Amino acid sequence: WNQCLGHRVLGTGGRILAWWEEERYPEGIKWKFLEHKGPVFAPPYEPLPENVKFYYDGKVMKLSTKAEEVATFFAKMLDHEYTTKEIFRKNFFKDWRKEMTSEEKSTITNLSKCDFTHMSQYFKAQTEARKQMSKEEKQKIKEENERLLKEYGYCVMDNHKERIANFKIEPPGLFRGRGNHPKMGMLKRRIMPEDIIINCSKDSKIPPPPPGHKWKEVRHDNKVTWLVSWTENIQGSIKYIMLNPSSRIKGEKDWQKYETARRLKKCVDKIRNQYREDWKSKEMKVRQRAVALYFIDKLALRAGNEKEEGETADTVGCCSLRVEHIKLHPELDGQEYVVEFDFLGKDSIRYYNKVPVEKRVFKNLQLFMENKQPEDDLFDRLNTSILNKHLQDLMEGLTAKVFRTYNASITLQQQLKELTNPDDNIPAKILSYNRANRAVAILCNHQRAPPKTFEKSMMNLQSKIDAKKEQLADARRELKSAKADAKVRRDEKSKKTVESKKKAVQRIEEQLMKLEVQATDREENKQIALGTSKLNYLDPRISVAWCKKWGIPIEKIYNKTQREKFAWAIDMAEEDYEF
Repeated sequence: WNQCLGHRVLGTGGRILAWWEEERYPEGIKWKFLEHKGPVFAPPYEPLPENVKFYYDGKVMKLSTKAEEVATFFAKMLDHEYTTKEIFRKNFFKDWRKEMTSEEKSTITNLSKCDFTHMSQYFKAQTEARKQMSKEEKQKIKEENERLLKEYGYCVMDNHKERIANFKIEPPGLFRGRGNHPKMGMLKRRIMPEDIIINCSKDSKIPPPPPGHKWKEVRHDNKVTWLVSWTENIQGSIKYIMLNPSSRIKGEKDWQKYETARRLKKCVDKIRNQYREDWKSKEMKVRQRAVALYFIDKLALRAGNEKEEGETADTVGCCSLRVEHIKLHPELDGQEYVVEFDFLGKDSIRYYNKVPVEKRVFKNLQLFMENKQPEDDLFDRLNTSILNKHLQDLMEGLTAKVFRTYNASITLQQQLKELTNPDDNIPAKILSYNRANRAVAILCNHQRAPPKTFEKSMMNLQSKIDAKKEQLADARRELKSAKADAKVRRDEKSKKTVESKKKAVQRIEEQLMKLEVQATDREENKQIALGTSKLNYLDPRISVAWCKKWGIPIEKIYNKTQREKFAWAIDMAEEDYEF
């Protein structure tokens, strides 16, 4: 590490690197001192004004405070498609009834008879009023947020002041989930101090709980980097308050992640040769493991962790694929040995792909599917534990995610080399960068629904393009007229006018090209989420080196928050960096 970096201490990134050199933790990341102020809780519920009514079966009904609060969650979502889904409505009604008084329970027996319209209109009016706030009112809110940030948004870790990522506890509401989640509509309960575990140093000033309350537990665990944790009630998962991505420890973990992926580069050919050999193994378990590893490598599939049935949406990864998730085509669209995948991956995002595979992989898949029902496991001799143990044997620290990181980063590097034209201007080069990033996002199946405002924003952009074309036509006519005038007059003034008109045409041509590149970029990216791969799977040093090589301002690729997160990479990467 020291040999690699020397002792360069330039700017913020340099200070981070200097800290790593002085205070590295040899046995993993451990802190010596941690002090913070604890979390900021969601404000208490404020009952609705008397003039905002709830109706049941056409009649006004006054709700108890607890029941009213939960009713407002539904009212705020009334125009959303979630509230039309049967499972959402069923789960909401079940949990809402738990908050009702016995009298309310006996009266409110049918959600379809509930009228939340008046409540919904009140919240819409509140939203509109916030938009119309005066500068002074907005400034007051801004100042309060800055006060909270100053008091709760920082901690002290090992004599360094560190920014905290999310110091506010999420308010109660209704669980949405991804896709057709079986628990959508359930009540996310209010988090109380009694639910909270505080983590800090023994010798620090322990944050006091709100008056009349106490913490669930105070821990002093220096092997973890979270400050606050609690268990949410929907899926029983643990939530954390963590350090900001720009913190030193987060930066070091980030660097380690990409260095592990770079280590894979040195032995990936050996691993690929090994799993190809294993396709011929006499052991079915070994064959299945080898084919699964081929998919993880070639298609960047996630390993797929086991989960309890009915607890979450029916999402799968490589190891949990079922027979029904693939179709085998000896020949399809002029290609041999095609596997057609169709399943819901992480966050219920559909993975649909037709991939030509090697003949032996195809034959093995036929073998794995023999005498099985559609709902049977494709890899019935394999699970994530077996796969991860094998990956650890192949290389220390190797996981399916390391394969994703390696393949994503190497793809970006190769695409940038192929797509970047040295003669292009900056907007065209950025389009090439986004196309390279998109190739990675497609590999990792990072899809999104087109934004609701997409059509409108494209129409606005097209209007700007049309207006700019008219402006260019006018400028060209003016240039032509100036040239004709200069031929007649042949004086210095008319020559200067021609030069001025030429520059105006060039400037408008550049502006038009920038708008057209922007339109192409938006259209190509409307269903692809570029951010996920850029922030989690792409070695930032590749992007920084590309920017430095071609004179692209780094802020064109990374926004302010991202530049803070990748300060270490911005400081380290030279223009000849190779992943």
